[in-house]
Amino acid sequence: MTGPVPAPVAVPEVLFVCVHNAGRSQMAAALLDHHAAGRVRVRSAGSAPADSINPAVRAVMRELGLDLSKRFPKPLTGQAVQAADVVITMGCGDVCPVFAGKRYLDWQLPDPAGLPPEQVRPIRDEIDARVRALLAELVPATS
Repeated sequence: MTGPVPAPVAVPEVLFVCVHNAGRSQMAAALLDHHAAGRVRVRSAGSAPADSINPAVRAVMRELGLDLSKRFPKPLTGQAVQAADVVITMGCGDVCPVFAGKRYLDWQLPDPAGLPPEQVRPIRDEIDARVRALLAELVPATS
């Protein structure tokens, strides 16, 4: 007689949310997706999505070898929040639906809208540091 089949190891899902989903949340999603290499599901959304991703954001991400040309701003939905294990807001926490059992973080970061690449790079680098720390929490390294 066999026992119950063990549940597969859960892959955590992270949702990054900012107002326009054209800057901070796009950088965070691309960086986490890159560093996690499939160990985390990543989404991003905006409470008032823009028409396209900020060109300076595309440029500074391209410097790291990350191409955002196929990405586009997406609207925030309750379904996306419900699917996430961790919801990270970046300047729009008050419009993000709150559901029990979710972990919510608010990353206070400058909005890169209208900034040149040299002013977006420090924002990107701060997001990268936070993403790496989050990844270490979500998927601890095995020895």
